[in-house]
Amino acid sequence: MKHAWRKQEKQFYLPKTKPEVISIPPFRFFTIKGAGNPNDAAFAEYIGVLYALSYTIRMSPKKDMAPPGYFEYTVYPLEGVWDITDEAKKTFDGTLNKDDLVFHLMIRQPDFVDTGYAQGIIDYCKAHKPHPLLEQVRFETIEEGDCVQMMHLGPFDNEPETFAQMEAFAERQNLKRVSKIHREIYLSDPRKTVPEKLKTCLRFNVQKN
Repeated sequence: MKHAWRKQEKQFYLPKTKPEVISIPPFRFFTIKGAGNPNDAAFAEYIGVLYALSYTIRMSPKKDMAPPGYFEYTVYPLEGVWDITDEAKKTFDGTLNKDDLVFHLMIRQPDFVDTGYAQGIIDYCKAHKPHPLLEQVRFETIEEGDCVQMMHLGPFDNEPETFAQMEAFAERQNLKRVSKIHREIYLSDPRKTVPEKLKTCLRFNVQKN
């Protein structure tokens, strides 16, 4: 049976529209870092490279490249960890200039993907689907730990309202938001979904007060 994250791992990706506390274990990702406005055309290139690698693994049995332990699965969603530049932090007044954004994009990989196999896939794509950004891709194990998360419905620009709910909830739970860095998990394709119907899992790290 195909492993579908929307069914078997929905606790990590499909929270309700109210805040909750969750502990996220270590997962393996293809990742890439960059900076700039996500509305710029260049941003799509970063996403495209991650999906090219992810679908190469997903389709690896058809090319006799499947690793040991391979099983059918649904490719995981795109995730992004967002911050602003150090220079922007010096004068930040609560108004976000998207040109100041710093991003760490990633797509999770199944547990059967190890470091050696991941590097082999990167090398394969360099040879068969060349792109300069492949040089910047890393394969990382990331453990988020304790977080507050919530489903955000609607445009990305309305996220501050959801974060305000999450921060108020954390305070009631005697938890403190570790930093303004946050994670977004994109459950809708913005190219095919009107802004009002976008679904995004929002998450930030917390610690006890």
